[in-house]
Amino acid sequence: MYPCSIIKEEYNKSEGIEIVYKKLFDHYGPQKWWPADSKIEVIIGAILTQAVSWSNVEKAIVNLKNADIIDLKKLKEIEVNKLAELIKPSGYYNMKAKKLKAFVSYLDKHYDLDLNHLNKGKPETIRKNLLEIYGIGPETADSILLYALNRPVFVIDTYTKRIFSRIGYTKKDVAYNKLKRTIEKNLETKLQVFNEYHALLVKHAKEHCIKSSPLCNKCPLNNII
Repeated sequence: MYPCSIIKEEYNKSEGIEIVYKKLFDHYGPQKWWPADSKIEVIIGAILTQAVSWSNVEKAIVNLKNADIIDLKKLKEIEVNKLAELIKPSGYYNMKAKKLKAFVSYLDKHYDLDLNHLNKGKPETIRKNLLEIYGIGPETADSILLYALNRPVFVIDTYTKRIFSRIGYTKKDVAYNKLKRTIEKNLETKLQVFNEYHALLVKHAKEHCIKSSPLCNKCPLNNII
């Protein structure tokens, strides 16, 4: 049992989730995430970061910038093997190149390569459409919605599940959509809060809530018990 695994009984779901956010924000401060110069760069990063560290994604994005390819029309025109070579640092580069091309092809076919047109309608409808694209899963779709399209949806990742299971809110194997609904239901629906909260959870997991050997002694969440 982790030191943070027993939550005070008087805290309800909403209070507990808000307390975790406040503790993390007070400890780490604003994260200014997602680091990118444009919406399409965010989307590229969301696809490339699948199963790899962000430092590797940054190297791939630098390659794309140097080749002047962070542009929807140019991404449409570039050959998939050339794109794969540019994003090689991100790992699984052949597959990820196909995923990037699939996204651009979808955007071209349905929205004439216009991200503003993609962003029309309800978030749940946009999410459903994104999930139909090859290579776009729930986490990637929600990252695109939150960080590229500025829609208030909560992103769940491995770090989120790890932290919330260790503080006693959920099971380790909780389903993505179940945890997403729980957090969204019990947290004020604000774009800035959802943005910061997810970034803070990632920061905390890397700093303290490490997978195999968490650094519990100095964990800022210990005093919520």
